[in-house]
Amino acid sequence: MKKIMIPAFLILAMSFVQFTFSQEKPNPYKYEIHKKVVCKNGAVASANALASEAGVNSLKQGGNAVDAAIATQLALAVVFPQAGNIGGGGFMIIHLKNGKNIAIDFREVAPGEASRDMYLDLNGNAQTHLSQDGHLAAGVPGSVAGIFAAMKYAKLPFKKLIKPAIDFAEKGFAISALEASLNNQTKNQFIKFNTTVPIFVKNDLWKEGDTLIQKDLANSLKRIRDYGEKGFYEGETAQLIVDEMKRGKGIITNNDLTNYKAIIRQPLVFDYEGSKVVTMPLSSSGGIILEQMMKMSSFENIDKMQFETPQSAQLMTEIERRAFADRAKYLGDPDFVKVPVATLVSDSYLKERLKDYEPGKAGNSKDIKEGVIPEESKETTHFDVIDKDGNAVSETTTLNGWFGCKTVVAGAGFLLNNEMDDFSVKPGVPNMFGAVGADANAIAPHKRMLSSMTPTIVLKNNKPWIIVGTPGGTTIPTSVYQTLVDLIDFHMSPEDAVDKPKFHHQWLPDVIIVEQSFDKNVLEALKKMGYAITMTKGIGRTEVIMVRHDGSIIGVGDKRGDDSVAGY
Repeated sequence: MKKIMIPAFLILAMSFVQFTFSQEKPNPYKYEIHKKVVCKNGAVASANALASEAGVNSLKQGGNAVDAAIATQLALAVVFPQAGNIGGGGFMIIHLKNGKNIAIDFREVAPGEASRDMYLDLNGNAQTHLSQDGHLAAGVPGSVAGIFAAMKYAKLPFKKLIKPAIDFAEKGFAISALEASLNNQTKNQFIKFNTTVPIFVKNDLWKEGDTLIQKDLANSLKRIRDYGEKGFYEGETAQLIVDEMKRGKGIITNNDLTNYKAIIRQPLVFDYEGSKVVTMPLSSSGGIILEQMMKMSSFENIDKMQFETPQSAQLMTEIERRAFADRAKYLGDPDFVKVPVATLVSDSYLKERLKDYEPGKAGNSKDIKEGVIPEESKETTHFDVIDKDGNAVSETTTLNGWFGCKTVVAGAGFLLNNEMDDFSVKPGVPNMFGAVGADANAIAPHKRMLSSMTPTIVLKNNKPWIIVGTPGGTTIPTSVYQTLVDLIDFHMSPEDAVDKPKFHHQWLPDVIIVEQSFDKNVLEALKKMGYAITMTKGIGRTEVIMVRHDGSIIGVGDKRGDDSVAGY
């Protein structure tokens, strides 16, 4: 548990607004981070304590899990600006108490003026700085449309759900040490990629306990409160986005905003060890990759292995390699390209993929490419929610990199995404996460760029058992995969499944990325097999909610960040 404390010299300055929060929780100036909660009635696990509390408070007011998800998402847009957003997009998996499963795709889309080679110079070289930073990197935002697509499953009035976010933006909240550090590290980029100096830039350095007040963002949220979806995609906010684009040579237009639609899709559902896994379909690659990896694991009897041994680590690495090779070749927006999903997740295909797997010997990505398909007819944030009636939500939302394209819409107060980098800018050229792609993920107007987000709900007896997800770019599906194997096959506790070291392989580059706390003896064994190893400080920030046999709920927030859980 960690307390966010306010320097004494700020207390007097904030006293004039603090009274307005005296009768409600959370207190935005003094709050606690909780890494674990055990409760009976409902829980929220998210990247920020204030957002988790806002979600749980909506449950206490009579809302369901969808209400809590909407309140949490809106609060994250204020208190977690590096990834929470109304200027980005994402994916939501919903399980309703009546047994219905829903997938909401509110992924960003390419603007109408986008073109296949828009990031190539005259010599055909990829200019990835243009797809990653500044106005041209932004796709058309989908988050607000996603929220209103989910509202049909909610119970409370929207004005009640958005109120905490408006209050946090208008009256301010105390930032954490991590948030202060991120603001300071990004200062020069904020100055470089904005036409006016954004609120995240200070003359001196940000520090823990400083108050962040976002008046422009509060006004944008009020327009959404008053006018609904049109309060973002039309009217004043939309014009502010278009004006920002014109100043910075971006290409999002009023027509792009007016025509954006979230899509209700059929979730991917597959059986695994007596349970049902409900996860995200395309335009996210995460669900397909997850199904491939978990099925291949069962073929090799991973449940007979143990956590973090040379045998289990090698098997999972080779499975991840093959899944990501398929991702690079075949996956893209299903509204634009034909994707052989049924074949990619079929038992016969996946068993064939493992025929060249050799225990004790490293494979290599030069020889192991995508499977043969016959003709056939930095940064993200995740949160989990469950309520007392058995409704559950797993949602991942993103700006892509930390603070997206670093551009704040002047007068509107929110950051824009840099999701255009998730397209295949040029076949074989890696994006910011090192992922490569082919024609299936090429840029086209109004197309959704491929994602790795993997919001997932595991059902047992058609009731929520595990709710899981994480940020982390291409490490998302592998982290969700490892967490589920840890929980289901290795019978680990939720805390260990979240906090124990993770690793990642994505076909290219041909290395295993491991966290620094990974078992050194296992690393040596993998090196002897022929694997190249790269160390990293942390992989993802996994959130897990699990319903135990006695009906109690346990929620766990990742130790790798300020993640916090709340429940009652």
